[in-house]
Amino acid sequence: MTLNEVNEQAKEIRSRYHELEKEIHGSVWTVEEDALAFLTDASLIGRLTMDNQGRWPSDNRDILPSKIGECVWWLSVLANRMNINFEDCVKDFLEERLNSLE
Repeated sequence: MTLNEVNEQAKEIRSRYHELEKEIHGSVWTVEEDALAFLTDASLIGRLTMDNQGRWPSDNRDILPSKIGECVWWLSVLANRMNINFEDCVKDFLEERLNSLE
């Protein structure tokens, strides 16, 4: 799957969640609320990583791969909501890092 395909699917999924948010709360989450949700999932990855490495017990160890995927999804969502090209973000970052290590 390409980053562009990830991005397109992320938009579709987020659109569906926006509909659910409108139904439940009367409005969609703000960009700031999306960022907080991302940080919550990223923090959970930290704990699950500790569990994976035998440093913190967890009853949810099987969800680590899903949470990693969810964080990629959130990053795509955040980029889209702030009118930043997700694919370019990743590509430019990787190129900059590779160039800095040469």
